[in-house]
Amino acid sequence: MSLHVFGVRHHSPSASWHLLSLLDRVNPDRVLVECPADAEPWIVHLTDPGVKPPVALMAYTDELPARSMLLPFAEYSPELTALRWAAEHGAEVRFIDLPSPVFLALQDCIEEEPSGDKRPDPHRMVAESSGYPDYDSYWEANFEHILADGFYQAAARELGVALRGLDRPFGFEAETLVREAHMRRVIAREKGDRTVVVCGAYHAPVLEEDSGLPPMSDEEFDSLPRRSAVTTIMPYNNLRLSSRTGYGAGNRSPRYFGLLWEAMNSKSGIGRTASLYLTEAAAYMRESGMFRSPAEAIEGVRLALALAGLRGQCFPTLYDLRSAAVTCLGQGDMAVCAEALNAVEIGTDIGELPEGISRSSIQDDFYRELARLKLERYKSPVAMDLELDLRENRMAKGEEARFLDLRRSCFLNRLEALGVGFAQKRASGQKSATWKELFVLCWSPEAEIQLVENVLRGETVELAAAHSIRERFEDASSVDEIAGAIETALDCGLPDMMHAACSALQAFSVDACGFTELSPAIKSLANTLNYGGIRRIDTEGLKPLLAQLFLRATLALPGAASCGNSAASAVLDGMFELDKISLDFFELVDGDGWQSALDALADSDALNPLLSGAACSLLCERGLIDDGRLELLLGRRLSPGIPADIGAGWFEGLSRRNHYGLISRIRLWELLSGYIDSLGPEEFKRALLFLRRAFSDFTVAEKRTICDMLAEVLGIHKEEAEDLVMDLSENDQAMIDSLNEFDFGDL
Repeated sequence: MSLHVFGVRHHSPSASWHLLSLLDRVNPDRVLVECPADAEPWIVHLTDPGVKPPVALMAYTDELPARSMLLPFAEYSPELTALRWAAEHGAEVRFIDLPSPVFLALQDCIEEEPSGDKRPDPHRMVAESSGYPDYDSYWEANFEHILADGFYQAAARELGVALRGLDRPFGFEAETLVREAHMRRVIAREKGDRTVVVCGAYHAPVLEEDSGLPPMSDEEFDSLPRRSAVTTIMPYNNLRLSSRTGYGAGNRSPRYFGLLWEAMNSKSGIGRTASLYLTEAAAYMRESGMFRSPAEAIEGVRLALALAGLRGQCFPTLYDLRSAAVTCLGQGDMAVCAEALNAVEIGTDIGELPEGISRSSIQDDFYRELARLKLERYKSPVAMDLELDLRENRMAKGEEARFLDLRRSCFLNRLEALGVGFAQKRASGQKSATWKELFVLCWSPEAEIQLVENVLRGETVELAAAHSIRERFEDASSVDEIAGAIETALDCGLPDMMHAACSALQAFSVDACGFTELSPAIKSLANTLNYGGIRRIDTEGLKPLLAQLFLRATLALPGAASCGNSAASAVLDGMFELDKISLDFFELVDGDGWQSALDALADSDALNPLLSGAACSLLCERGLIDDGRLELLLGRRLSPGIPADIGAGWFEGLSRRNHYGLISRIRLWELLSGYIDSLGPEEFKRALLFLRRAFSDFTVAEKRTICDMLAEVLGIHKEEAEDLVMDLSENDQAMIDSLNEFDFGDL
């Protein structure tokens, strides 16, 4: 019997190329691969000719708390190469790593290492000791270009010995030792007359027959922790495969290594990599509108070969190719060709699975809905905008077609509610257009992982979204959180969840009396009522609840207005929202009570001046304050002797709304001018903070109109007033700059 342990780096084309040579030479009757043992039923699918890598094995728990693990495969991954060879030659295949239920259970057992006691990375140490900036550069220069038969296997073994030697002083990780003991156990039981073991180079030295290390016993295996788990197969993509985006066991440039694999299997051999890289980058730049000639690509290939020669290497590395591309295609500017190099080095390839391969129930439902709603073309790693018109399309035939965008909206909102990153809602640019929605759609393996993990909530996207919304309002700690769940249920087209959340909100609101807590909830309910018609959902049951909460907020306003400036901003936002709602739903809410609350707030000297001024502004906007009363309020607030934080703060609140209505009142500017003249230097500095904030909302045209009013008040020409106001002198600017060091207290 013969045992050949072949150490690899995951996603290494050179490892796959030399592994094929070994398999052809040994012709094993059994191939043992470092993959979770319980994933063996998926071997037949991984070797299916219809499978287009990159793909990944995924294992996830079928109970909370959710855990998952991934094992991705590129076209050139050694593990996938071994599986395909075995399928073609009739060799038996076994997976020898720990079963995924044990892996997932070990995740719960692993404790974070204490801060400041982080283990050094042996891969980085090897690279630095050899004079390379990172491990990827070290690996490519020393392993990807090996051509001599048999040399790769010996070099990979020596690397594994070196890595373990660097780890030894710090102690091996417990999970690693458990995995290796289990792999020795399976190898001892499953090896045939001619056996090839495909494993990571780090593990290779301890899996050989003469390693002297014992295998795991049956008792030890039975004592390992386990969690109930399910395995599946899913499409993957190059972006996620790249270690630049979080997957550390891959390579930084999966598309580039795909080119390397293509070159290795061509008649020209590995030397063709440079021409593939440069011509593909030049083609991408031409497609993007930048002219690049074949001569520039040829010069780039020559430069890359020359750079490799200077380093004493036969073939250029990725670093050489990138340098040549920047010089010849980017004309020395990395920014010019960065997008093209990203496409050539990482790429946007996404895996595909043929019909009939088993998925979880929620995945099957997702793909059915994707086809039914004609969204399949958006399943791309390139982000695309999708604008939806929720209104009925009267030109279309059939119920499904007339409301296609509305059904799409419900589906995409359900995915967003589940935290599936495929769909992200964006502002449409038309705030009043309740019929319009804009989504950005972008597919990634993370989205599929998130989708699979939601199978614990329901077998379909709809059921899982309903369960997620129920969790939100059952776990809510404030009325606005429940109101947000109601709004989400409406967007998702789930009326049952919407009415269930309404009942929860009604019960919860009994104890909720704070204005700042109620106002966001009222806004959410108002949005739900506004959207209900366009979404063809009955929202009549929400109207009494909106009226009830609006009344409670009205009664809570005076107490909320008795606050400092730091808390006034949230109250101010709520006031503006509720004022709009009182106009939009005037037949439903107590508008007279709201006006009375604003009137009392505008007239009060004991409440926050910013809010008092804002209440006055809202009443002026409605035409409920005549010139005589406004002048009385102005005279009281902007009189000499009134502290800056009261007078100027009140004016800041007044100027938040109805700018043109204020500009037209010359008496306002007379009183403001007189008030400012009465302030001392220190009080003026305090007032300036409020005044600058107040005028920051005015447009340039409005400020020029104010200059005209001030010119009349001051008795000067309007051009002179503009020069005084719009252009600061050096002394004025120096004084404003000094405000950076002025102590404004709690303002």
